[in-house]
Amino acid sequence: MKAPLSDARGARPRTALLLAAGMGSRLSPLTDSTAKCLIPVCGIPILERLVRTLISYDFTRLVIVVGHEADLIREYLGHHSNDIEIDYVVSSRYRTTNNIYSLWLARRVIDEPFLLVESDLVFEDSLLEQMLTADRVAVSRQLPWMNGTTVMLDGRGGISAFCLGEMSASDALHYKTVNMYSFSRSTWIEICKRLDGYIKAGRTADYYESVFADMVADGSLVLAPVLFDADSWYEIDTVTDLAAAELALPRYSSTARIEVEHKAAGVAG
Repeated sequence: MKAPLSDARGARPRTALLLAAGMGSRLSPLTDSTAKCLIPVCGIPILERLVRTLISYDFTRLVIVVGHEADLIREYLGHHSNDIEIDYVVSSRYRTTNNIYSLWLARRVIDEPFLLVESDLVFEDSLLEQMLTADRVAVSRQLPWMNGTTVMLDGRGGISAFCLGEMSASDALHYKTVNMYSFSRSTWIEICKRLDGYIKAGRTADYYESVFADMVADGSLVLAPVLFDADSWYEIDTVTDLAAAELALPRYSSTARIEVEHKAAGVAG
């Protein structure tokens, strides 16, 4: 683990954690022989979109938890990572564990403020700006295609509860999580303690939101919500999601578009 850093809650994160160990079985057959994060959306792999966006916001380090088709991810980043430092964490149990296990594995190499992003997320670059402050969670108003964890807002600008399982009834206080979080070092230390307890209890098939739900409920985790426009991000879980995202999102993220325009003009990218 890196040497401990001072904990400044206002410090801008320079490290991002990407969880990319899963098999992405709901995207089969596309993921039968490749990693989910390498699936292209409008011609650009999800992973490449993310790396370009992180670099544009001056991130200097990417920690990525790999499992399914790990070699393909390593090979791809070997050609598309530019100058960002990359540390790989290998999950040998990716076939039988969930994202809580991947997050737990990352405790070995992260000891600083960081941004947590799921590997199936595509979003407009500009949305990241508001996530560069510690202890935030990206949320969105609910749309019919969305499923999974929601949060309840307390009406005072905070999160009062995580709601796991089926989508909660759509109302003014319930919002869908976008699977992007920003954590201070001190918050991460507390999360790691809870993760240890879950893993020791054999709860490796849980979602990490179970830990967040418990911590919010007992007051040991305080997160500020950041509202993402529901039309500016997509979670790619299924082939249907992929088709919808390609219709909803621009062909290129801003950083990708700039590079393409430069190449077309004969300017070095």
